[in-house]
Formats: sequence, C-alpha cells, structure tokens
Amino acid sequence: MLRNMLALRQIAQRTISTASRRQIENKVPEKQKLFQEDNGIPVHLKGGVADALLYRATMILTEQHMPYISWPWLHFPRSRTDFSLFSQ
Repeated sequence: MLRNMLALRQIAQRTISTASRRQIENKVPEKQKLFQEDNGIPVHLKGGVADALLYRATMILTEQHMPYISWPWLHFPRSRTDFSLFSQ
C-alpha cells in the first residue's frame, strides 16, 4: 500500500513539474484573422468542417424532435372557458 502511494506521489510530481514544460504555439492571432475575415460565412461556421457538422447535426436533431416536443401541447385538453367565446 505504501509502495503504491509513493509511486503515485512520484507520478504526480513529474506531471506537475515545470521543468519539462513544452512550448505551445500561440494560435490566437491566426484564429482572429480567420474569424474577422469578411467572406460571407456566418461566424458559427467559420471554424471549419467540425463547426459545419455540429451545426447540421443540431439542426437535424431539432427538426426531427420538434413534432415530439409539440405533440403534448397540441393534444393537451383545454378547459371549457377556452371555448366560451365560440359557443355564443
């Protein structure tokens, strides 16, 4: 048990250590240029293929599930007071 705790402690120290930090390229200026271009593409689709697929999947799911969501509202029993205007 103690051996496992020591091994876990060593692993944690190695992964948190700042000595072996890799330099990560800053991609923010590139993304800013991409999103600020005036090319007629909506902002939510400028991210590329992944954004387009996510957008289309969202639209398909929304359109397919709309009848299932609205069905209870269309068939919910109304009270008699709702029809009082039409019965005169």
